[in-house]
Amino acid sequence: MIVHVVLFRPRPDVSDGDRDRMLEAMRVAARDIPTVRRFRIGAHIAEAVPYVISGFPSFPWIALLEFDDEAGLRTYLAHPLHRDLGARFNATAEAAMIYDFAITEELGQFKSQYSE
Repeated sequence: MIVHVVLFRPRPDVSDGDRDRMLEAMRVAARDIPTVRRFRIGAHIAEAVPYVISGFPSFPWIALLEFDDEAGLRTYLAHPLHRDLGARFNATAEAAMIYDFAITEELGQFKSQYSE
């Protein structure tokens, strides 16, 4: 499985309308791009906990998208609905970090890849 991880911080001056249009673009892309297996969005828990390493930028929001494989992710990224979402996202985000991960439930496979 591939997980597309989007950490982001909206611009403080984003209008309600622009925010709503970006969220609607997320909803439509998640629903209508057939390779998206799961889409979740969440907010950072603001309370500081001892394991948090300080000094990193704050990203109060996360979006997680799951795909069967890299081909599914590439199909999503090339889809016109994602291009629309990307334009709206870029217009409303102050900062973002985006990563793609190959996820396994097999710890043996993870152990062999961890040292790479």
